[in-house]
Amino acid sequence: MKRWIYKVIEFDPKKSFMGGKVDCNNIEQRLNELGRQGWEVISNFTTNEGYGNTKKLVYTLKREEMINDEV
Repeated sequence: MKRWIYKVIEFDPKKSFMGGKVDCNNIEQRLNELGRQGWEVISNFTTNEGYGNTKKLVYTLKREEMINDEV
């Protein structure tokens, strides 16, 4: 039976006069780094402070747990 471990990561959008700007390059680099370690994105969502302003981008990732005899 497969067993999974999970990781939650957050990104803060850059603040600007007309709302947050997302640094897509930073997110892409971080997700690629985690992907090389075996992590897979299973969901993502945003949080906000009201009025539609994005406060955080939240990603949930999973990877298969390695059991001692599988290592």
